[in-house]
Amino acid sequence: MWTADSWKEYEVLDTSGGEKLERWGDYLLIRPDPQVIWQTEKHLHAWKHPNAHYHRSAKGGGSWEFFDLPKTWQIRYDSLCFNLKPFSFKHTGLFPEQAANWDWFRPLIRSAGRPVKVLNLFAYTGGATCAALEAGASVTHVDASKGMVTWAHENARSSSLDDRPVRWLVDDCMQFVDREIRRGNKYDAVIMDPPSYGRGPKGEVWKIEDTVFPLILKCASLLSDTPLFFLISSYTTGLQSGVLQYMLSAALKAHKPDRIESGEIGLPVSSNGLILPCGCAGRASWK
Repeated sequence: MWTADSWKEYEVLDTSGGEKLERWGDYLLIRPDPQVIWQTEKHLHAWKHPNAHYHRSAKGGGSWEFFDLPKTWQIRYDSLCFNLKPFSFKHTGLFPEQAANWDWFRPLIRSAGRPVKVLNLFAYTGGATCAALEAGASVTHVDASKGMVTWAHENARSSSLDDRPVRWLVDDCMQFVDREIRRGNKYDAVIMDPPSYGRGPKGEVWKIEDTVFPLILKCASLLSDTPLFFLISSYTTGLQSGVLQYMLSAALKAHKPDRIESGEIGLPVSSNGLILPCGCAGRASWK
């Protein structure tokens, strides 16, 4: 288990009955979590006084109930600053467990001793982009949602990284990679966090079980002669971490990584010291 245990402005306070109680800076949120299949006593007083509570509907989806929560606020991770807001299905614009991956690749970039070009696909609101920029890399940030790319740019600005070398691109990831292959562009590192299902800006359909391995193969052909790392994250139910490791091993065989590993990523729970699983990741790295 790779644990994001260095947060100071975020924590999972407790979990029970399909929900987690979280502190996001000065605010308490209750949100559903499909991993929380246990029912325990809710001893913490904070359960009764959240700033917002997302209620899941039996028909699918759900809605926010607000008590005392601003429309937007910020939290920090080291020198990084992220803009948050409640939107869509229970989300806030940040997945804190991804800090476990940021803390893995930032030292690789810092110790590389050379310019590092990173390709970040399905890049969402730019947590990994900001982490890579802060470590000294140049980043190509690609996401199909214009709103998410704008949000990512705002996060970079809030983190005082808007002067760093980054390309903000609204594009279908598969089609962008195809064009980069034709252009002959190369990258030293690839980051991807593919959704289970989605659509591109022109209605392109993405289904992870059909598309993710072909995409990994294509991204392997984009790697430079001196690659640094390849990271893939997944929140897809049933896609085990070993599957990610197997795909990386098969796709990167010709590039001879020094290490390929996989595992769950998670967050510590303050009330009991246990770890809440939050997805999985596959990692390949070169010395």
